[in-house]
Amino acid sequence: MENAPGFTSAKDAADRLRAVDYLPDDRIAGTVHLAARMAKPVLVEGPAGTGKTELAKSVAAATGARLIRLQCYEGLDESKALYEWDFRKQLLQIQAAGTGAETNLEDLFGEAFLLARPLLAAIRADEPVVLLIDEVDRLEVETEALLLEVLSDYQVSVPELGTITASRTPLVFLTSNATRELSEALKRRCLFLHLDYPDPDRERDIVLARVPGISERLAAQVADVVRSLRAMDLKKRPSVSETLDWARALVLLSEETVTDATVRSYLHVLLKNQSDITQATDHFTGMSA
Repeated sequence: MENAPGFTSAKDAADRLRAVDYLPDDRIAGTVHLAARMAKPVLVEGPAGTGKTELAKSVAAATGARLIRLQCYEGLDESKALYEWDFRKQLLQIQAAGTGAETNLEDLFGEAFLLARPLLAAIRADEPVVLLIDEVDRLEVETEALLLEVLSDYQVSVPELGTITASRTPLVFLTSNATRELSEALKRRCLFLHLDYPDPDRERDIVLARVPGISERLAAQVADVVRSLRAMDLKKRPSVSETLDWARALVLLSEETVTDATVRSYLHVLLKNQSDITQATDHFTGMSA
């Protein structure tokens, strides 16, 4: 089995991720490097909007690997995660046999009728693959069992065909918003990485990397405002992606500096709950009074 798409060192991981505008700290770069070298999945946990999904996408971009994504949701089953049989094609084969046409019904559960879903597609891929299992905490506890064989041995058992083993190890990222506790069996198979909201300096650097045309001064002010908002008791704190949206909006509006009036005028880009907007508006109105 060939190794997953990898990096020669933690520094190599950091440099290549920065080249695709993802700014890792030493802990992130070190974990990604080890995951690739050890062929271990990474469980990336933290609040929504802290760059967990973006990390997997950036690793794929940095290594030139194909990204395969499994979006988890309540009710996800084997047919959507692993594989299913092409029943329409099978029915046509049966109908052809009934008309006397030359056909072989013994092949109804052969490769020609197998539809690979994300997990099986990642196992069977010939090229380097980054497998993103997004929001794994949305799965029911029972459904986690689907992942254990894949994450332990990088193989999938198909009763009609046998065990399909990866010829090339995918690099796997599982993301979780920690809405429920994941099973110990799943956690044991993974390296663990917790991503929190970035500090203002790192968020400023992210804004500078991702928002064309923004000045260092404006990027720093954006990061400071977002830090202030996250310190409030909000229903939903602004994510990094919302920080970037706000910064892009300010650039489009030719804003050169952030004032309290600017913040109040465009809070709806950062905050998506009316009670949060009201609370933040009152806060910044009080500051300017």
